Amino acid sequence: MLEKVFDPAAVEERIAAQWEEAGAFRCGRPERKDAEGFSIVIPPPNVTGSLHMGHALNNTLQDVLARFERMRGKDVLWQPGTDHAGIATQMVVERQLAAQKLPGRRDMGRVAFVEKVWAWKAESGGAIVNQLKKLGASCDWSRERFTMDEGLSRAVLKVFVQLYREGLIYKDKRLVNWDPKFQSAISDLEVLPVEVKGNLWHLRYPIEGEKDRFITVATTRPETMLGDTAVAVHPEDERYRDLIGKYVILPLVGRRIPIVADEYSDPEKGSGAVKITPAHDFNDFEVGRRHSLPMINVLDAEARIDPQGILDDYAERPEAYVDAPDAAGQLSHLKGQDRFAARKQIVELLTGLELLEQIEPHTHMVPHGDRSNVVIEPWLTDQWYVDAKTLAQPALAAVREGRTAFVPKNWEKTYFEWLENIQPWCISRQLWWGHQIPAWYDPFGNVFVAMDEDEAFEQALAHNVGNETLSPEDAQALIDDADKRAGFLTRDEDVLDTWFSSALWPFSTMGWPDETAELKKFYPTSVLVTGFDIIFFWVARMMMMGLHFMDGEVPFKDVYIHALVRDEKGAKMSKSKGNVIDPLDLVEKYGADALRFTLAAMAAQGRDIKLATGRVEGYRNFATKLWNAVRFAQMNGCVRVEGFDPAKVDGTLNRWIIGEAARASAEVSQAILAYRFNEAAAAIYRFLWNVVCDWHLELAKPLLSGPDGPAKDETRAATAYVLDVAMALLHPFMPFLTEELWAETGKDGPARASLLALAPWPDLSGLEAPDAEAEVGWVVDLVTEIRSVRAEMNVPAGAQVPLVLVEPGAETKARAAAWDDAIRRLARLSGVTVADTVPGESVQMVVRGEVAALPLAGVVDLAAELGRLRKEEAKLDQEVARIDAKLGNESFVARAPEEVVEAEREKREEYLNRKDKVRAAITQLSGGAA
Repeated sequence: MLEKVFDPAAVEERIAAQWEEAGAFRCGRPERKDAEGFSIVIPPPNVTGSLHMGHALNNTLQDVLARFERMRGKDVLWQPGTDHAGIATQMVVERQLAAQKLPGRRDMGRVAFVEKVWAWKAESGGAIVNQLKKLGASCDWSRERFTMDEGLSRAVLKVFVQLYREGLIYKDKRLVNWDPKFQSAISDLEVLPVEVKGNLWHLRYPIEGEKDRFITVATTRPETMLGDTAVAVHPEDERYRDLIGKYVILPLVGRRIPIVADEYSDPEKGSGAVKITPAHDFNDFEVGRRHSLPMINVLDAEARIDPQGILDDYAERPEAYVDAPDAAGQLSHLKGQDRFAARKQIVELLTGLELLEQIEPHTHMVPHGDRSNVVIEPWLTDQWYVDAKTLAQPALAAVREGRTAFVPKNWEKTYFEWLENIQPWCISRQLWWGHQIPAWYDPFGNVFVAMDEDEAFEQALAHNVGNETLSPEDAQALIDDADKRAGFLTRDEDVLDTWFSSALWPFSTMGWPDETAELKKFYPTSVLVTGFDIIFFWVARMMMMGLHFMDGEVPFKDVYIHALVRDEKGAKMSKSKGNVIDPLDLVEKYGADALRFTLAAMAAQGRDIKLATGRVEGYRNFATKLWNAVRFAQMNGCVRVEGFDPAKVDGTLNRWIIGEAARASAEVSQAILAYRFNEAAAAIYRFLWNVVCDWHLELAKPLLSGPDGPAKDETRAATAYVLDVAMALLHPFMPFLTEELWAETGKDGPARASLLALAPWPDLSGLEAPDAEAEVGWVVDLVTEIRSVRAEMNVPAGAQVPLVLVEPGAETKARAAAWDDAIRRLARLSGVTVADTVPGESVQMVVRGEVAALPLAGVVDLAAELGRLRKEEAKLDQEVARIDAKLGNESFVARAPEEVVEAEREKREEYLNRKDKVRAAITQLSGGAA
């Protein structure tokens, strides 16, 4: 017999151990090795990470799919693993070294530091894996991978070398997001825009050859003016048309820079003229390329002023300067100054020269490093790039042709916009933790990309002997002398962007570049479940790499994009707001099943989740409801019977509940297959709570407590069967609870699958019973309608009222007679009678096309009740009008937080829904007249 209550804390760890011991989630189990494959690759969480609500949602949905398809008999591979997370991991270890007062990274050297990182990974990394197991994730944990393990590193090496040889990887000098604290390029995803209250400095640049004439530019960054190589104006701006093609003399530097016509300049903003600094602004970089402007870097890696770029430019084209740079000693004075300290000094110098027109307060977005929290610098530097534009073409075609589909479909637009406007992908990072770039440099500045240093050395010798840079004798000496050879090549110190290795995840985790059985069976994967924020950074890059290296095969057939999990008011969760909900806290308090079901039940396509702990508590109560229902069934002798055939049941109630189970099974299956997780959860919730518990068990009580006999035996067996079906349908959502119930209820009766996780998915097709549904469904609808009227009309709970069936058909009369006791008991009626007309002072109901009436004279004051309802309707109209006025105010919609506006819309919807109910009640009380 089941315990009185379900205690998740006492069950979850034990159940997880049973799954692990049985190898329940391993792909290629003997009984399934010939079955159709179904595969998902987990979006690999950072090895430094801990479970947050986004992970909880993402992995719950993946697990629903994996468990569902496993129960449908497929050989499921849910591939787990973690990402080495370059900057994040390096930062964790550097902090640990500092806390332990050990030598820093640069003091200990690269080899020793990387060893420290591996040691940290072995001891502390990957905690999130155990947290995912706590959530119930049914990955094949025996196949766990890491983006820097030996196999994946081999795949990364092969991809880099092949793309380089195909001309799709190259080195170039371009602008990158530069983090001055980490002294590394970072990706756009690691850049956090922060609103800053700053200034617009309006600077006057003298026009060459026109005394006392200036052009004014407005900038938020006066310090970068040292690198200006043009001033841009709009070609149709009448104010500056005569200046196009002329030059200004750049203050402090003495550089002649042209005034160019470019549509980037907005005549409506500032003065309509903008300074162009191609080496320190992404937009300016594009303007610079369009007009073939020099690109002069005036900052070093730590974002300090470095005049060397100016001096190099002067050496290359002295004619562009009216004076030699630093003629007034100003550049040497600024050298080595932090960019923000230099800003103040430059403004002071320009003020002294009467070239500062005005300072205007200006609030704007400034990019910060999401981990370093310092201002990110657009910086011109040599980096390695992938020709993403070329690789993007097959990736665009694959989605356009439907070989990969996005769900919801509207995310395809985002995917197309990214790929149609794609820029070269910067893949190098100035870090030590990561895949070191397989490139070696010889003393003559040549670069050689190879699988290893020996291969690079052979390339270098062949190249230099062929070009006569080395004589054959010198080359042989290098071969013969190990010391000389060791110093001949120098390896590139940079590592690869972590997105490079994770772009290979769908096939590298399955053993590529070897031709493995897993690749043959499970690639392309069935579906990818991920967030919208990495459609470009991860999804698109997996598409590009998969198509290029897997013979044109897409990496996944479907991409399901889930929404954000917000707080209960609709605000984004953030530590600064203090509204972050820790999923592990909810698991500890309510159990993993309750959290999982909540997330699935709220995962409507394209709609963010507003998570309130009350919802989790509510679904914990749902788990308790099922537990109590199974316990009630046990206490009433409902056990599985050997040879029970649901198709041969005789009793109307039993045929009805089995038919309802068939309908629920179809609804849940169809919804999961369509990635409508909320609809699947709603279908199983409705079936279990509303159909099984509220109706079947209530209607079955007289039989279960009555005398022994065939009807009682059948009802017991049918109830046990239906609860088995319910457990199976619920299992993908609430695996711990259902696995425990399955084990407890399987102790008696015929043998079945020892684990519910490996039991077959219920297929009840053909068991629908329309005649039984017509009969029992009528009883359910009638009682439901009566209860609704009683609640709406404020009928006292203890009051028993009569029910009148108005001109019922013979079939309805027969049903009313057969179910008289149940109808009176469940609807709290004094009796059921038949009449030709509707009695006076009664409320009418239409149940499946026939009229029924509740005479309420003497029970409630109908006139007073009608008045109350009309007042409530008027109040609801006022509330809707108030919200319409708010939402019609463009200023409110534009300025109010997104969650506030959404809350008002939701309130409006609630008021309208309530008004519909009130209106229906008024209609009933008015005899059909509004």
